[in-house]
Amino acid sequence: MERLVIIGAGGRLGAALVREYAKDFDVAGFNHAQLDLASPEQMRATLGALEFDALINTAAQTNVDRCETDQEEAFAINGEAPGVLAEICARKKARFIHISTDYVFDGEKREPYTEKDEARPISVYGESKREGERRALEANERALIVRVSWVFGPDRPSFIDWALNQAREHEEVKAIADKWATPTFTLDLAQMLKAFLPVDNPGDSGVIHLANTGECTWQEYAQWALDCCRAEGIPMKVRTIGASSLAEMKSFIAKRPVYSVLSSAKYESLTGRTPRPWQEAVAAFVRDFVAKR
Repeated sequence: MERLVIIGAGGRLGAALVREYAKDFDVAGFNHAQLDLASPEQMRATLGALEFDALINTAAQTNVDRCETDQEEAFAINGEAPGVLAEICARKKARFIHISTDYVFDGEKREPYTEKDEARPISVYGESKREGERRALEANERALIVRVSWVFGPDRPSFIDWALNQAREHEEVKAIADKWATPTFTLDLAQMLKAFLPVDNPGDSGVIHLANTGECTWQEYAQWALDCCRAEGIPMKVRTIGASSLAEMKSFIAKRPVYSVLSSAKYESLTGRTPRPWQEAVAAFVRDFVAKR
């Protein structure tokens, strides 16, 4: 079996990858307590002692507002660490896959972003993630940068869990109706990523966007999840998600891109597969996980 290292094994995507890949790979997962991405020395010592064929870095400081207030931490974890990991993999001739974000874009576009679109981040989080992409590709010409958006799954709560909890407990729930992207299911990402894992897979380097298909606002996302719960017979106090705006979110410190939908056209051309629509992915999540809790 090929040996696979997953960094960020305690996170929403990392935990899903550890579980989903265990039957096909010899998997070693590292969470934050086991590997500090702010310490290049620890990364080199810990990973340098291991033999592996591929490494996927899912770890990041993803608190967008915290990145604004602690820029040093943001750039250490999101910017510098990917370069160190890419360098370690280059020395071992191991595959390096780094998970990045739709927040590298400014949101000015009104059609899905492709890999050829210029990254113009508008927040420290986006800037630090863009720096991580740059350093990874600089340190390892075979590195693959995978941009994802609005990731949800069973391993750690995300927006969808918040929205459904609110709908269970309150008579009124609102969600942002003027910001668009694509919800992406961790289990679907695990399957999409598999196409790039064989070590002898030629040419798959650079940047690729992986997401479920379609686009929606936070409000539409929450409403669909609510509708799926009703279809599964899960009781909710709320039937309709109300609309709020980005401008109303006074607690937000960082700017968010208004439109950050990712095009999956490159993935489709490379693999011949089309990711399923986000609505199908959310319905599967509600059926297989929310309904069974």
